[in-house]
Amino acid sequence: MKEIIDYIIGFLIGVDLPTNNSIKIGYTDNFGEFDNYDVVIKASGFFNEGTYGMDNSFPTLPLKIWDEVPILYGEAFSEIIGNTVVLNADIVAGTYFLISRYEEMLRPKVRDVHGRFPGKESLPYKAGFIDRPIIEEWGFQFRSLLRENGFEIPEPPKKIKKVYLTHDLDQLAHFRTIRGMLGGVIRGIKRPKEGQKALKSFFGRVSDDPWYTFPFLFKLNNDLRAKIGKDKCESIIFVRSMGMKYKEDKPFPNLLLPDYKYLLRYCKRKDVTIGLHASYECGVHPERVQEEKIRLEKATHNELTYNRNHFLNHREPADFQHLIDVNILHDFSMGYADVAGFRLGTCRSVRFINPHHKSLTKLVLHPITIMDGTLSDKRYMYMNAHDAFQYCEQLIKNVATFNGDLVLLWHNTSVEVHPDFYHRKLYKDILNLLQDQF
Repeated sequence: MKEIIDYIIGFLIGVDLPTNNSIKIGYTDNFGEFDNYDVVIKASGFFNEGTYGMDNSFPTLPLKIWDEVPILYGEAFSEIIGNTVVLNADIVAGTYFLISRYEEMLRPKVRDVHGRFPGKESLPYKAGFIDRPIIEEWGFQFRSLLRENGFEIPEPPKKIKKVYLTHDLDQLAHFRTIRGMLGGVIRGIKRPKEGQKALKSFFGRVSDDPWYTFPFLFKLNNDLRAKIGKDKCESIIFVRSMGMKYKEDKPFPNLLLPDYKYLLRYCKRKDVTIGLHASYECGVHPERVQEEKIRLEKATHNELTYNRNHFLNHREPADFQHLIDVNILHDFSMGYADVAGFRLGTCRSVRFINPHHKSLTKLVLHPITIMDGTLSDKRYMYMNAHDAFQYCEQLIKNVATFNGDLVLLWHNTSVEVHPDFYHRKLYKDILNLLQDQF
C-alpha cells in the first residue's frame, strides 16, 4: 500500500513542493509514530483487514463536514499533538474510494439495463457533491492547513490545465445505407425536406449527409486550439472497429467502406487524434479489446493508446486490466451517462488504482466532465438549453478553480442542423467560454 498512499498524498497536494521543503507527511493511526512526521493524516481504519471490502467500509450518510467540505472518513478537525500537525479527516481513504471506483466493487448488483453503475445511485450524487471535484477541495484545504502551520506550499494557477474535445463515432451518417435512405424517403411524405436530404446523401457524398458534421466540429476545435495553444487543447475522435452481436452496436462499422476511409483521412488532415471506441460487446466481454484495437490500428496505420467504451459501457473496475494488457495508456470512459459531473471525485487525470488487488497501475483515467446527451435526454438530466449552459458553466468554473482538465463529449449526430436540437449552439457557446479560462 505504500506506493498507493504516497501517490494519493502527492495527488492531494497537487503541486511541486519547493526544493528546500523537506516536509514529512505520514499516514497512520499509531500515536507512537506521530513524532516521525511533521504532518500526519490519521488513518480511519478503512484499509484494515475486516473492514476493507466489507459493507461496514461504506461511508455513512449524512457525511461529516470539514470547513464546508464533506468528508467520507475520519473526523472533521485537525490538531497539534506534540510537534506534529494531525489531520483527523482521512482524505487518503476518501480519495482512494473515489478514484478506484471502490463503490462499484462493493455494490456489484447495482447496475442499470446496460450493466453500468448509475450515477444517481452513486455516493457523490446522493451526498450532493457530484458537481464538485471534492478531491481538489480536500487538496486545497490540506495545503491551507500546511501553510497555517508554517510549511511553504504553493497553490496551482486558477485556470484550466488542458481541454480534451472528444467525439464518439457511433454512427457516421444517417442516409448512406439503403435502409436509412428508404426510411428518410418514407418520412419525407410528411416532411419533404427530410426526403430530399435522404436522396442527396445517398446518391451524393458522405459530406452531404446531415450527420456528417465533422467539418463543423473540427473547425471549432482547431479555432480554439489556435487561440489557447495545441499543448493545452486536444481534439480526439473515438472510432468503433467491430460489433457483431448486440443491437447497441448497430449499425455495425465497416472500416473498409470508402466513407470511413474518407473520414480517417480527414481526421489526419485536421490533426485529430484517433482513439478506440471499444464496442458495447467489448463492455460485456472486455477480453475482446485486443481484436478491436488491432483492427482499428490496421485501418489507421497508427498505434492506438486512447480508448473510450461505447455507451460508456465499462462495467467493472477490474475490466481496466484488459486495456492495460494491450497497452492502452489512456481511458476516457469515466463519466456517468445519467448525470454530468465528477464521477471520480476529481477534475484531473489520475492513475487507475485496482481496488480488487490494491495496485497502482500505469493506466491514466481522464474523467468526462460533460456529455451532450446527459444534459438533454429525457432519461437523464432533461435540461433545456438555458439550464444546460448554466450547469456547464458552473462545472467549467470548478475545473478552472483547481487547474483541472476539462473533457467534453459531443457526438456528430447531436450537432445536426435541426430546430429541436440545442447542442450545436451549446457547443459553440462552451468553446467561446473556454477562451476566457486560459
